[in-house]
Amino acid sequence: MVVMVTGGARSGKSTFAERYAAHLGKRGVYVATSPVFDEELSERVAMHQARREISSFPWETIEEPYDLTGKLEELAQRPDVLAGETVLLVDCLILWLSNWLVRDEQQHDLAFLLQKVSELRQVISSFPGTLLLVTNEVGYGIVPEYALGRIFRDAAGMMNQRVAEASEQVFLVTAGIPQEIKSKAFPFV
Repeated sequence: MVVMVTGGARSGKSTFAERYAAHLGKRGVYVATSPVFDEELSERVAMHQARREISSFPWETIEEPYDLTGKLEELAQRPDVLAGETVLLVDCLILWLSNWLVRDEQQHDLAFLLQKVSELRQVISSFPGTLLLVTNEVGYGIVPEYALGRIFRDAAGMMNQRVAEASEQVFLVTAGIPQEIKSKAFPFV
């Protein structure tokens, strides 16, 4: 089962995803996509780690800022994942996408980012276990002034649409309140 969890910044997405993972399995693998660049981000990472450490749900943490598709393919082969005992939680797809965007000057291209999204979608479409994917809604704001910001906003919106399409459940978290929204989608025939 693939589950997408989305919402705005600091909406409670990660907390909900961690709690939902504990509801769905016996243990979790937390795939962190954010490299730590500064002290503020280091503090955020430490807060997330501390929250997982004090929970009664056992977590294994893996850091993977770029090769998310390869890491998911590797983890999909684990017997505990195949048996449904271990839930994978990726936090966060937006950070993974931005890692590719700023990796080097040649990656500032919408087509390149959408190729990475297509590769991810292919992997999650056939994922054999339980996979929770945390992402952000970035398109609720103004149109970015700079081309790089517009490329990122467009790629993020398209990624979220493709991931939602491949997901069995999609949760929108607002002010800490999760709502499952995919089951409420208008049924075009």
